[in-house]
Amino acid sequence: MNTALSRACRPAKPPLRGRNIDMKTKILGTTEHDIAEAAEIIKRGGLVAFPTETVYGLGADALDPEAVRSIYLAKGRPSDNPTIVHIAEPEDLKRLTPEVTADMETLAAEFWPGPMTMIVRRMPVVPDVTTGGLDTVGVRMPANDAARALIKAAGTPIAAPSANISGKPSPTNARDVLEDMDGRIDAVIDGGTCGVGIESTVIDMTEEMPMILRPGILTAEELGNALGKEVGIDPALLKKPGDQTGLVPKAPGQKYKHYAPNAEMILYKGRAADVAARIERDRAAFEAEGKRVAVISFDEGGEKQAAHDFFTLVRQADRDGADVILTAALREEGIGFSVMNRMLKSAGYNIVEV
Repeated sequence: MNTALSRACRPAKPPLRGRNIDMKTKILGTTEHDIAEAAEIIKRGGLVAFPTETVYGLGADALDPEAVRSIYLAKGRPSDNPTIVHIAEPEDLKRLTPEVTADMETLAAEFWPGPMTMIVRRMPVVPDVTTGGLDTVGVRMPANDAARALIKAAGTPIAAPSANISGKPSPTNARDVLEDMDGRIDAVIDGGTCGVGIESTVIDMTEEMPMILRPGILTAEELGNALGKEVGIDPALLKKPGDQTGLVPKAPGQKYKHYAPNAEMILYKGRAADVAARIERDRAAFEAEGKRVAVISFDEGGEKQAAHDFFTLVRQADRDGADVILTAALREEGIGFSVMNRMLKSAGYNIVEV
């Protein structure tokens, strides 16, 4: 079933209650009845958080400017930080962009449904607010049955950044969503814990060389192998936030503070044994000062597990009232590069070289 994207001839939406701190956020399941209820909220211009294979998204009708503005208000999100548009069928891409190239078709066939977002030229039907004012739009087809069922039932593509307060760690379960969004959104679909744990890989398909704008579980090597050509890495990924003056973000997470816990976070780089020893010394010193300390580290070669667990562990440290989070860095290659992108931003580039 194709998702209808045109806004022409749609019936007028009944008014949806205003968003305020007294709003009651409804918890829905993944039954057909609950998906239908969530879809009605989307159709009326409301906000529904929903599970994907990566993290939970905060969804609204991507083609309704007022609905998308509600996402920005609920999250406290800067207006030039573009959203990602979620579709239910690969052919829906043709309704969002004026040209689907052979390379786009190759990637869609290989990686959709899945954790890959393609940046493409947008059609006029996609509002400015959805794209942060850009002439491009990020599109992906999630590998989550409930997510795709919601998109189909709503009859529209769904704009959905992560379902958290802007700048906080991304949510990987419904509890995480409610910690940030209870009272701010209409409903959350509880679909359990996300399988991947970090956001999708974002690849820019509007330039001669495809370019990774946000790393994810799918690496540049995997995407390049599918295309039979080199896939580049955006130089902005190698810069600290203070070095990004004038950057116009084409993908979420490129410019603004992201993934930050309430606790101070310190990231340790160096040989594994040296890092472990330094963390233990610093843990003892902080505890001697009366501070509560959480330690996050992963086994060597466990980058995929790190992707799955990192945001969960950071949020748990905040729940436990940690004052300081001490984190061992990963190797910055493959999936490790993607997780380190989140670690560095979570720590605010507070790095100790051991």
